[in-house]
Amino acid sequence: MAWIYLVIAGIFEVVWAFYMKQSEGFSKLVPTVITFVTMAISFGLLSISMRSLPLGTAYTIWTGIGAVGAFIVGVLVLGEQANAMRIVAAALIISGLAMMKLSTPA
Repeated sequence: MAWIYLVIAGIFEVVWAFYMKQSEGFSKLVPTVITFVTMAISFGLLSISMRSLPLGTAYTIWTGIGAVGAFIVGVLVLGEQANAMRIVAAALIISGLAMMKLSTPA
């Protein structure tokens, strides 16, 4: 269950990052509220996953999902640039996440 909580926490990290961008420096109420609510959910699920997963693994996976997810949302939803170097960088993050998962006991 810890891995499921961790993946969901990572997804919520992407959501709060997106809405933080939409809040325009916390100047828009609805995106600001969504940011803080989803942030709380993300942190809460991360903390639950850390009950049984090592700190380094949990935090690395959580931030990696957030980083790659935010990159994907930025490209697909916000029209941000997706050049070869950025794609390779995202692929390297994903390979690092896979290695971290494989190196962690179940």
